[in-house]
Amino acid sequence: MKITIFGTWYVGLVTGTCLAEVWHDVLCIDIDQQKVDNLKEWIIPIYEPGLQELVVRNYREWRLDFTTDASAWVAFATAIFSAVGTPPDANHKADLRFVKAVATTVAENMTDYKVFINKSTVPVTTGDMCKDLMSDILKSREVNIDFDIVSNPEFLKEGCAVKDFMLPDRIVCGVESERAKQVMTEIYKSFTRTDKPLMFTDIKSSEIIKYAANSFLATKISFINEIANFAELVGANVGDISKGIGLDPRIGSKFLHAGIGYGGSCFPKDVSALIETGKEYWIDFKIIKATESVNARQKTKPVEKLQSLLPELKWKTIAIWGLAFKPKTDDIRDAPSIDVINKLLSLWVDTIRAFDPVAMDNMAHEFENEQKVIFTARNYDALKSADALIILTEWDAFRNPDFDKVSELMKWNVIVDGRNIYNKHIMQEKWFNYIWIGK
Repeated sequence: MKITIFGTWYVGLVTGTCLAEVWHDVLCIDIDQQKVDNLKEWIIPIYEPGLQELVVRNYREWRLDFTTDASAWVAFATAIFSAVGTPPDANHKADLRFVKAVATTVAENMTDYKVFINKSTVPVTTGDMCKDLMSDILKSREVNIDFDIVSNPEFLKEGCAVKDFMLPDRIVCGVESERAKQVMTEIYKSFTRTDKPLMFTDIKSSEIIKYAANSFLATKISFINEIANFAELVGANVGDISKGIGLDPRIGSKFLHAGIGYGGSCFPKDVSALIETGKEYWIDFKIIKATESVNARQKTKPVEKLQSLLPELKWKTIAIWGLAFKPKTDDIRDAPSIDVINKLLSLWVDTIRAFDPVAMDNMAHEFENEQKVIFTARNYDALKSADALIILTEWDAFRNPDFDKVSELMKWNVIVDGRNIYNKHIMQEKWFNYIWIGK
């Protein structure tokens, strides 16, 4: 089947490449000519394990191509995916400018039946908005062409996106017609053969499912961090608490790991967008608002912990391991590391020496005018003469360091573990002043 994808960032590039991998013919479009040229040279704009290999193979085998030609991509396929960004606007609502632009381009160029598929995370009633917009444009063109709107939200975790797409736990499609349902069934038939559910709903329910799922997972994170803060005060161990409640099958163990909260491109903006959408319908999402508030406070928890050992941080050198909001990605959007660095700078530290396996270029752009923030070539280089080390991302590379070398390089053996990746007994045996979350 011929498929067009608009947008070549996380969602669009992964979606297009994985659909090509199951032998659909896929044309990806982007307005950025340089990005398109790079993709044709197999230069991937994001760090996503396994993605480049699939791009190269499918491009070589003529199932995947890239273009900036709008008329070409509209004519190419019946199924057109919109996978553009929906960042928060100034009022924390989802910015739908790019979704509208794609819908407009389709309506202006279509000459036969199309299925417009919203793959981006969009608030409820976006399908109605796209339908009205496209209908008005077709009317102004004085043509009568059928089309369908479909909501097909993505459930991709950065760092595991290829695996999540190829082995989905569910595929949700909001449709209005049998014809659109048949198109979506054909697109995903290779995945339903692996007994993964292809779930059809109405469009509004599909749009809400993605926001509800992310908000619920974010709530679990904020919940366990609240419990962690309480556990610290009474002398309990949040690791044991998490395990104890996670063994209940009604609760489950995932997203019950105490730390410094969530970040990234999905949870923060989706939680905020759902809260703002609720306001439009006079709904006050009290639990979800509390989730957002708890997470905001939790991000700078490592600095508070550090101040319990080093009350005066002025003129100190602080090392940081981990900048991405989570492992296996170079994404720093809403990463707790940004809040921690800004908080340290506000306390007049002398130097921040930071290392991350893949996210340093992005963070260097974030702090390009800040001379106190230095990015090092190796993780150990960040420790030279450091008064303390703060761990902010649980990369595997940080889990088993040479602690003797760590101690030798640092001025003081102070480690604040924002991700609880070390064993406290081992750290105490090695004479580290080791602080963790919720214990």
